Amino acid sequence: VQLVESGGGLVQPGGSLKLSCAASRFTFSIYDMRWYRQAPGKEREWVAGITSDGSSTNYADSVKGRFTISRDNGKNTVYLQMNSLRPEDTAVYYCNHRRGGVNYWGQGTQVTVSS
Repeated sequence: VQLVESGGGLVQPGGSLKLSCAASRFTFSIYDMRWYRQAPGKEREWVAGITSDGSSTNYADSVKGRFTISRDNGKNTVYLQMNSLRPEDTAVYYCNHRRGGVNYWGQGTQVTVSS
């Protein structure tokens, strides 16, 4: 399994970013995918999830209405569109694949929301 996140950066409060996670070495299209984040000094927390065919999504209350998870099974990529960003969204963002009770993670991408 390989997961490679990209798209992070520094953005002002109220701004937007779109994260990408390129997946390989497994059959991406048959698995649900998730985004998590970890802020400094805090535990990693679940942010959003999407079913294998993209028909259903769900979100943590803290990001609901601001973030959108999507996927392109033809490109083996899952996305996280983040709008109306807040300083408390600052974290390293990770995509997640889970199979047989084992969690697989990418290296993460840093998102910093600051003026």
